[in-house]
Amino acid sequence: MSAIATEQAYTSLYQLLDPEILANPYPLYRALREQAPVHWDRYLHAWVVTSYEHAQQVLLHFSADRTPTPEALEKFGLTQLAPIAAVMTKQMLFMDAPAHTRLRSLASQAFSVARVERLTEKIHAVTTELLDGLAGKRELDIISDLAEPLPAIVTAVLLGVPVADHPKLKNWSAAFAEVLGNFQHNPERALRVLNSLEEMTAYFRDAVRDGGERDGLIRDLATARVNGEQFSEEEVIANVIVTMVGGQETTTNLIGNGTLTLLRNPKALAELRANPAMMQSAVEELLRYEPPSQQTARLAPTDRELGGKLIKKGQAVIAVMAAANRDPARFPDPDKLDLARQDNRHLSFGWGAHFCFGAHLARLEGRIALQELLNRYPHMALTPAPLVWRDNLGLRGLLSLPITVA
Repeated sequence: MSAIATEQAYTSLYQLLDPEILANPYPLYRALREQAPVHWDRYLHAWVVTSYEHAQQVLLHFSADRTPTPEALEKFGLTQLAPIAAVMTKQMLFMDAPAHTRLRSLASQAFSVARVERLTEKIHAVTTELLDGLAGKRELDIISDLAEPLPAIVTAVLLGVPVADHPKLKNWSAAFAEVLGNFQHNPERALRVLNSLEEMTAYFRDAVRDGGERDGLIRDLATARVNGEQFSEEEVIANVIVTMVGGQETTTNLIGNGTLTLLRNPKALAELRANPAMMQSAVEELLRYEPPSQQTARLAPTDRELGGKLIKKGQAVIAVMAAANRDPARFPDPDKLDLARQDNRHLSFGWGAHFCFGAHLARLEGRIALQELLNRYPHMALTPAPLVWRDNLGLRGLLSLPITVA
């Protein structure tokens, strides 16, 4: 056990940097919530919020406009990171109203529930094709064989780019996820992020300019209009990037984490096999229990009190949704996996104005992928090998998930 993990005098979210704690962060989250649900973390220089009530308040009322501008980075001598900031400051994920409202209205027009529902048949077809390609194999890797390629292919179809390009989309997504998950802890990876950003910006710029010939989200974003407003080319590119990354990373982690959780809970797995109609509530419980996105940061817009603590204007606040999802004040017996759980309004997709607008698609892909796995393989078991989690503190997922099937 590392020095970080064995330190008893002070509990910090920083302890997630220990691989053993990252493998099972929930005892740390419980300790943080029980000691102080609103806590100043002296290592991260941020407030850490771990209760459901307070995390919900942060998501509703604190500022998402937290990305430094390129000019601000240049003042700190971080000019090389300016291209990343230039893109992120145009993404609705990092905006407040009214700028966020404008972009969200335009994106919602293009990213409708009806558009997602039209993808149902395609998601079934891709899942079937991927699993057909594994016929005869007795050892699978859920991540590389299904959880990564499925959302990458679906994302290509959704955007209206060639499906053959889906491996590139996945590589770019994984690189940019370093920014969304825990870039502050991995500055040495900046070059990879910058190279990927340059490649995908050029790729999507070409797609926007040629988009009139392809049915897809890129064309819809480029032509969407609300009250005479429309996206600029740079806004289309920036928000296509965040949509691509969010859609892939969240869904990959949902499928991988969900499969692992079911295999670790054989009674629940047997219950789901016996009653496939439970799949919708099961996916919600898997999202609550092992959320693909664990935390998000906000800034205090004014001096305000939260949980009896005074948070000063401009201070960073980290809402740990994964901790809030296991708050016993909100969820009875929160550490128990209950696939039939009712009133399961978890925070895994956020809350309020910034609720993930790709949530419907992620849920749909998760339900189809997990159901097809259960239909195909009456006997699944974890391969006896250590599990390795991605060293991303915000986006929780496995590097691989080897299983045996029969």
